[in-house]
Amino acid sequence: MGGHKRKRGRKPKSPAIDTNTMDFQHTNSNANANPTVVVVTSPAPTIGHDVVSVPTTGTADVGGSSQSSRRGRGRPRKTDSQTETEAQRPKNIATSPKRKSSRIIDQNGDSAHHHALALVAEPPMTAPNWESVVRMVPSMDAVVKVFCVHSEPNFSLPWQRKRQYSSSSSGFIIGGRRVLTNAHSVEHHTQVKLKKRGSDIKYLATVLAIGTECDIAMLTVSNDEFWEGVSPVEFGDLPALQDAVTVVGYPIGGDTISVTSGVVSRMETLSYVHGSTELLGLQIDAAINSGNSGGPAFSDKGRCVGIAFQSLKHEDVENIGYVIPTPVIMHFIQDYEKNGAYTGFPVLGVEWQKMENPDLRLSMGMGPDKKGVRIRRVEPTAPEYHALRPSDVILSFDGVNIANDGTVPFRHGERIGFSYLVSQKYTGDTALVKVLRSSEILEYNVKLATHKRLIPAHIKGKPPSYYIIAGFVFTTVSVPYLRSEYGKEYEFDAPVKLLDKHLHAMAQSIDEQLVVVSQVLVADINIGYEDIVNTQVLAFNGKPVKNLKSLASMVESCDKEYLKFDLEYEQIVVLKTKAAREATLDILATHCIPSAMSEDLKTS
Repeated sequence: MGGHKRKRGRKPKSPAIDTNTMDFQHTNSNANANPTVVVVTSPAPTIGHDVVSVPTTGTADVGGSSQSSRRGRGRPRKTDSQTETEAQRPKNIATSPKRKSSRIIDQNGDSAHHHALALVAEPPMTAPNWESVVRMVPSMDAVVKVFCVHSEPNFSLPWQRKRQYSSSSSGFIIGGRRVLTNAHSVEHHTQVKLKKRGSDIKYLATVLAIGTECDIAMLTVSNDEFWEGVSPVEFGDLPALQDAVTVVGYPIGGDTISVTSGVVSRMETLSYVHGSTELLGLQIDAAINSGNSGGPAFSDKGRCVGIAFQSLKHEDVENIGYVIPTPVIMHFIQDYEKNGAYTGFPVLGVEWQKMENPDLRLSMGMGPDKKGVRIRRVEPTAPEYHALRPSDVILSFDGVNIANDGTVPFRHGERIGFSYLVSQKYTGDTALVKVLRSSEILEYNVKLATHKRLIPAHIKGKPPSYYIIAGFVFTTVSVPYLRSEYGKEYEFDAPVKLLDKHLHAMAQSIDEQLVVVSQVLVADINIGYEDIVNTQVLAFNGKPVKNLKSLASMVESCDKEYLKFDLEYEQIVVLKTKAAREATLDILATHCIPSAMSEDLKTS
């Protein structure tokens, strides 16, 4: 703050100033004799305009309203007679600014006939500009509030959607007229709007890319006004342990921007809840609440080091939040810039076992100078399915030696899972993998691809597929489907057969799906089959069911007298072909279903 700081206490005596009237003097004082005397000429007070204005010391409150400072404006010293008068005044009479100013004028002998007042004050202090204070942290101006309207699919009734709902989260502006936020913040969106800090306008946004695995989404705004006066956020290096971080966003509990601070407490590959994958993550002790999702985490140098995206809620823990670090963010951005779309994080396509047991290592022909992990299974959909084999020992990945526990050196004093090295690659890249097979060391240039799961973790914003015949609703199983049917605790409540396939089964081909009878819409033709629910379909008329589209095609083109479905648990369903097709139209009309199959099954 500019100017001299005024000290509280008694003023020095001056021959030109009466100590009993410190603030106001008559105009017959010589203004030039004392530089601290300021002469103010004003008309006589009138009703409604009798409040005397005085210079303020520049104090401003955070809410934006200015507030006059009372500092240095001490009341005139009271004489004994004045003290008695004050003591005799009733205590229940509130003193308004109007009454107080009139009293001050009376104490100085002023009246309606006097037109000039002398104010004793030091040179006015320069008021700080609040905008200049805000500009000291310009990165906060790049943080925006994200408003999204979601319309989720109804997996139990796949021909319709659920009731729409609204949510708010955080985001921040990066270079190239783009905004980053979390993928779960705009999942199944029908409308997305952004609002800048200090603005009252919401701008329509377009979703450019959604990364389900890394829980990052990229947005843009076509209105040029949105980008005016805002500098994009700059990314910093990966922070070290105990480095200070500040999470900025719009969490629940208020409408304005919020700041929480903490330190980096852990760094490792962790499970991303939304993406059902394991990628590098930062654990911090700053509070991350609902609405913080998508907000940036700044270092003490003002650079972005991550995106807040999830927290650990448990009765035994406190203040454990997680941040998507810059390596994952840059991978997402560069993947989009390289391919024009998000392609995902690749995987090696193997399941492996630790080699910490010395007897296991000896049986595999490993000497004391060799370390690595044993391949348990190779995914049939992996590009190098025929190169790597079960019981191969992976010794190194791209020249980095792998320890017996599956970790690789990360930074000074730190180790991390070797899957981190794989996640740094892009879809279609190759990597040099050194393996030990039958006591022989082999090297392969392995091509990396995205993970193909039999039960996918996401349907990537598409509506669920379904096919209906004679009231039997056929659909495919995904993690959102299991969550819709059995709730958040689906891993405990879903049928054991489905959970086993979810956790351990591998897709034998790229287009393989797990097809089930989700429910039976009761009608006369399906009497006795009403209790069939979430049961896998294995074959139709003796032919294996590869996916939902192949099942629909076989049923629609069937010219046999009966439709026979082989289900899990040795169940079968047999229907007359002609009667089943005729009953389907009535069932669709009864349940107001627009079509017997989803749009994706109609296309060739």
